[in-house]
Amino acid sequence: MASGESHNGLHLDGSTLSIWWALPFVGMLLSIALFPLLAAHFWERHFGKISLAWALVFFIPSTLVIGLDISLYSFLHTIVAEYIPFIILLLALFAIAGGIRLKGSLCGTPKVNLVILVIGSILASLMGTTGASMLLIRPYLAASAHRRYRVHTIVFFIFLVSNIGGSLTPLGDPPLFLGFLKGVPFFWTTTNIFLQTLVMVIALLAIHFALDSYLYKKEGKPTVSTGEKLSLEGTFNFLLLGGVVGLVLLSGMWKNGYSIHIWEDIEMTLPGLSRDIGLLLLTALTVVLTPKAVRKGNNFTWGPIAEVAKIFFGIFITMIPAIAILRAGTDGALSSLISMVTSPEGKPVNFAYFWLTGLLSSFLDNAPTYLVFFNTAGGEAAAFVENLPQTLAAISCGAVFMGANSYIGNAPNFMVRSISEERGVKMPSFFGYLAWSGGILIPLFIVLSLIFF
Repeated sequence: MASGESHNGLHLDGSTLSIWWALPFVGMLLSIALFPLLAAHFWERHFGKISLAWALVFFIPSTLVIGLDISLYSFLHTIVAEYIPFIILLLALFAIAGGIRLKGSLCGTPKVNLVILVIGSILASLMGTTGASMLLIRPYLAASAHRRYRVHTIVFFIFLVSNIGGSLTPLGDPPLFLGFLKGVPFFWTTTNIFLQTLVMVIALLAIHFALDSYLYKKEGKPTVSTGEKLSLEGTFNFLLLGGVVGLVLLSGMWKNGYSIHIWEDIEMTLPGLSRDIGLLLLTALTVVLTPKAVRKGNNFTWGPIAEVAKIFFGIFITMIPAIAILRAGTDGALSSLISMVTSPEGKPVNFAYFWLTGLLSSFLDNAPTYLVFFNTAGGEAAAFVENLPQTLAAISCGAVFMGANSYIGNAPNFMVRSISEERGVKMPSFFGYLAWSGGILIPLFIVLSLIFF
């Protein structure tokens, strides 16, 4: 995150920070969790202001105690290097996927829902968890619109399509893409965490099918048919989705020394800038070229992406000190946690790597959390691949799999929730979702870690 790995004298030194600096982030999380329960209407009208307020709760004391230069550097580094590219990518995927409409009588029976989840789990590693989620969530919701019980179908969609399905390639999830940039071979995760992914996917699909079948029977096996054959509208948007994947991959592989200097070592590199401009152009193309009737048929609005942009602004800013403390390693306030991943003999504890990477990724950005533990274990991709493959597998699985533990563990989680609520599905609260993930995912993770790590 914004603490960066800069050594220009302005980077935020996590070793000097107490754990109390993480309070604004905790406040941001509690706001997301409690306001919708205790003051829903107030939250709906003012969540952007609340997000900004928590960002200021960090920035103002930081300016007074640590200094304006360091605070401003941390803020700008986060906004330029992370937040803006993050939102631009989400915007492009949201807009493009919203221009693809599945027409026809797709009835959300347990078998149909199972097929959609299987397809989504596969697509997540090919086009990213966000791309697959935005492509499939609307037809998935439409298929089950006649069902009485729908919440469980969306929760499992988040588990599988928005997270765990994206674990087999660097395109699937940002942490794996960072590993690829660090030198991990492109297909390393495909071969080294395939079994872990397969176990999780099969287990979740089986649990979902059993639960969905029970509830479907309880509803009286409702069906709906319009008599209209299945067809797709706005199919040219698939080309634009391919363009998004290509731009992201190219930006990571394209090495170019040219950059636009902003302040100190905060720069916009040519590959990154080209990617972001390209994504904005693709967004403009889908807005202009997609017939309005297609988006209307999808009940498309810009509300969910606006909500994500405002809320994640507060999350990104308030996470700055928490990530800085983590990056300080054994010199930081969370040294006891960092020490847990190494045995007294100096060997990595893969079980601890899986759980610590995962649990922190559940609430912090999983990409920098992955890098923290990647570097803690040595930071050399060649050494990982040759000598410590299980350690890298533990870090990779923890970062990707456990992003499903909370709504903020991975960006598409929150977007799927927002789109679902916009379509009339009363989704679980923040704590309610934690109960789902705690009751279903955590036992599976325990079994997984005992088998593999």
